[in-house]
Amino acid sequence: MDANQSTENIVSVTKDHSSTPEAHELRKGVHRSTPYPKFKRVHSNFKSPLQVPGSTKLSPEEEVSELQRRREQLDSEIALLEAEGFDVEELERHIDKLHEYNDIKDIGQSLLGRIAALRGTTTRDLYSHFGLDLED
Repeated sequence: MDANQSTENIVSVTKDHSSTPEAHELRKGVHRSTPYPKFKRVHSNFKSPLQVPGSTKLSPEEEVSELQRRREQLDSEIALLEAEGFDVEELERHIDKLHEYNDIKDIGQSLLGRIAALRGTTTRDLYSHFGLDLED
């Protein structure tokens, strides 16, 4: 078989779909409820991409000892940070300020969106109009 005959065979096979069950059912007006029903994965259970590695079953005693070990580790890290001059109350103030900033920014974004809708433009255009940086 030469290259031309091979190409002709491929073309004839790809053009003739009338013998497939799907084509036969389409001619009869049969509709399937899910696309590509021959693929079993469509009907399989959902598997989360976020799997916890090493999620072995621990006994309650092992779990308690693991939690105690983790608490001691965190306490030592906190002590080290406090020795370096970090303050828990200061951190909480910073977190509160960040929440306030995010709330104000969300309100500003909402207002820009409403102005853009009224003017028939995009919020991107309004950023330059009001002298705002797109990264803000």
